[in-house]
Amino acid sequence: MAAPGEAALVQYVVLRGDLRRAPLSWPLGALVAQGCHAALAAAHAHRDHPDTRAYLAEGGAMRIVVLEAADEAVLRALAERLRRLGLDHALWTEQPEAAATCLALRPYPRREVRPHLRALPLLR
Repeated sequence: MAAPGEAALVQYVVLRGDLRRAPLSWPLGALVAQGCHAALAAAHAHRDHPDTRAYLAEGGAMRIVVLEAADEAVLRALAERLRRLGLDHALWTEQPEAAATCLALRPYPRREVRPHLRALPLLR
């Protein structure tokens, strides 16, 4: 039997942790914007998926979990792994630098994606 909340729809967002530390030291607002870009891109790209429609219909009950990837290499490796697994996501790439800054999955039942993200810590 699944634990409570395991069937709940959740959108996972993974931000690069190195962006907030020296020498990059991005401001908090810029980091939040990256997460918003990725989350919206994933929801838009998969807007016709039944899970995305159900998630968006939840309104104020939507759940987002924000995780941290150590750096761009870890983020890109995660994107490739998700691609191989067939998990829908969007990798946000900041222009003109062509730097991958954030990744968001479309909304999924927690139990379907958590095992693939378990090694990533919550963003702090």
